[in-house]
Amino acid sequence: MTQHTEALRERIAAELLAARDRTTRLTTVVDEPDLVKQHSPLMSPLVWDLAHVANQEELWLLRAVGGAVPMHPEIDPLYDAFEHPRAQRPSLPLLAPGEARGYGHEVRGRVLDLLESFSFRETPGAWGARGQAGFLFGMIAQHEVQHDETMLATHQLRVGPPVLSAPEPGPAPADAAALPAEVYVPGGPFTMGTSTEPWALDNERPAHVVDVPGYYLDTTPVTNAAYAAFIADGGYDEPRWWTEAGWAHRQRAGLTAPLFWRWEGEWVRVSFGVPAPIIPNEPVLHVCWYEADAYARWAGRRLPTEAEWEKAARHDPATGRSRRYPWGDGDPTPALANLGERHLRPAPAGCYPAGAAPCGARQLIGDVWEWTSSDFLPYPGFVAWPYKEYSEVFFGPEYKVLRGGAFGVSPVACRGTFRNWDYPIRRQIFAGFRTARSAPSADGGR
Repeated sequence: MTQHTEALRERIAAELLAARDRTTRLTTVVDEPDLVKQHSPLMSPLVWDLAHVANQEELWLLRAVGGAVPMHPEIDPLYDAFEHPRAQRPSLPLLAPGEARGYGHEVRGRVLDLLESFSFRETPGAWGARGQAGFLFGMIAQHEVQHDETMLATHQLRVGPPVLSAPEPGPAPADAAALPAEVYVPGGPFTMGTSTEPWALDNERPAHVVDVPGYYLDTTPVTNAAYAAFIADGGYDEPRWWTEAGWAHRQRAGLTAPLFWRWEGEWVRVSFGVPAPIIPNEPVLHVCWYEADAYARWAGRRLPTEAEWEKAARHDPATGRSRRYPWGDGDPTPALANLGERHLRPAPAGCYPAGAAPCGARQLIGDVWEWTSSDFLPYPGFVAWPYKEYSEVFFGPEYKVLRGGAFGVSPVACRGTFRNWDYPIRRQIFAGFRTARSAPSADGGR
């Protein structure tokens, strides 16, 4: 048994336990009626997520890795995300809260037993064979924390007394007010995606070279104050700032401000049941792609492409290589990024200077998901793994890519190559954005 194998085993156990701790917190702060209630047709009842993460863990780890006999095969269809849309899930004969918890506890106990005795295949490189069992453990850890983020969004939509709390992020650092509005990213090729990150998902693969012309990118995400100026200037009433589809949606949905904002003589935002005046230098949150795109047009700018976002976040011009994160290859820490539900809101713009990218941009990881202009499409050489429904069925112009991760994203499911996607109308997700502009000359010179 090698030291590498034991380290992998310990990391998997730690990530699974951390994910379950967060799942437990999100599902024990409310009573049973709240767990079974559908707080929005956009979201599942919390009790569905609770049993779904256990069912996926059983399917992929106990059955696929461990070869176990199905525990409760009759419930598999109930927790198949593709078989039942979210709006229909409350009508299903779901496990009651106690049953869901018991199921999850039993599955987790068996998985930890499997992990303790499992003999990992030794393979060359960080990825090795696509069937490497370590990946499937990592996939399940990421799957659970992604549902934790979904459940956090359900809590934000929930109506009732506040039940979640966390320390506030610290103030912006002393140099934040003096930061330039934008940073320059020189043109040229860089390596996008990965072929070596052990737990990278299929849509992040393979690594490939992309030539990106020079461009300018906002140093920080767009703030509440900047977005409020767009509103005050009639941004929601002027069709010329919106795409045709965006303007139709704005009219149809009656959009006048970000979700959870309301005007009470000043802009107030409701955050997990608590109303408070917006914080001017905090990144704007809960805007859809159409709103982000309209703001960018109003500002005389545009949304960055996905490749531009990743080059800013990962490319190190001093070495020519792509880092795992803006700050380097080391895992995130509280000094580098706002992740893991440590806070329940974004930190002020300009925070985390130690987490800045080589280009000078800050907060590319954590705080808010950032909309890009790109459709969600496969990379050249993409291979679906371990099932096509994870990514492949979503490829196309219907979905826009988001990057960077928000305050509610766990570090295990957030890295410089991680790709998120959603419909351009979605606002319940923890999404903001930053804007870009092309460099004036073809060679990217200033």
